[in-house]
Amino acid sequence: MERHFYSIDIADVPQWYITTPVRASGGKFEEPWMFGEGRFLPDPGPIKARVRNPGVKRAFMFAGIERVPVVSEAVANVFRRLAPDDVQLFPIAVEGEAEPFFIVNVVKVVDCIDEVNCKEVQHYDDADPFPEYAGEYRWIYGLRIDSAKTQGSLAFRLKRFKTAFIVSEEIKGALEKVGNLGVVLAPVTGPPE
Repeated sequence: MERHFYSIDIADVPQWYITTPVRASGGKFEEPWMFGEGRFLPDPGPIKARVRNPGVKRAFMFAGIERVPVVSEAVANVFRRLAPDDVQLFPIAVEGEAEPFFIVNVVKVVDCIDEVNCKEVQHYDDADPFPEYAGEYRWIYGLRIDSAKTQGSLAFRLKRFKTAFIVSEEIKGALEKVGNLGVVLAPVTGPPE
């Protein structure tokens, strides 16, 4: 039986905007995008962020232009319970908020893009202004993955397209039970749309 997976993206719903996380002691992270690279990180110590644009507080959102996954404790518990080996959870203090929030750092990277069934793929090439990205995906429309190649992971990033944050059907269902999400969960398995 094929396991179904979903890509997590920013939803078009009213929500607050949280700035890029920084060190609570002051100063920016040398690599503020590190929480989206699919790698295990040493404990970064206390982290904070501020609300730049007030709005509806959500249980799952992305912070800053780096799209750092920031979640409520209820959402963090979903990942703790269902995918403890696939993610790291780092506490983050959101300015003006008493309740705890967490950064979800996905540590698994899986090579499972089903390019043939994607609607459209755009690659970086040698002529691009970023030669270090040659061979990686610039963008994918109508993303599809091969669930047989997910190596048992329930939450992961995609090799050569790490901006995608993929979760299993089990995680999707648990997130929907938490509710109040600022994200949409789009299918990436099954027939192309």
